[in-house]
Amino acid sequence: MQPLLHQRCFNHAAREAAARCPECQQFFCRECITEHDDRVLCTTCLKKLTRLPFAQRFAFAKMLRLAQCAAGIVLVWFFFFLIGAGLLKLPASFHEGTLWQVHWINQE
Repeated sequence: MQPLLHQRCFNHAAREAAARCPECQQFFCRECITEHDDRVLCTTCLKKLTRLPFAQRFAFAKMLRLAQCAAGIVLVWFFFFLIGAGLLKLPASFHEGTLWQVHWINQE
């Protein structure tokens, strides 16, 4: 194997290699590598290491949706509770003489 001095970037053939990715064992230039957890990795390997498994993402999304639904139900319940509490605080004199209490049929 040639030393790092004679290696070229895996993505850019015209550029000299600056480092070797410990995961995929390829050589890369300075623009193609990044430091993560005190290691120098290529972007492809970094994406593989930081990606969550599909099952974990789906379970998290499902739990988040369930929590949002529960919060919405509690919010709607609280809204109607406040309306009911406000209506109960109205005095009885407020309803005197209202249309629904007027006798439409004369009782003789």
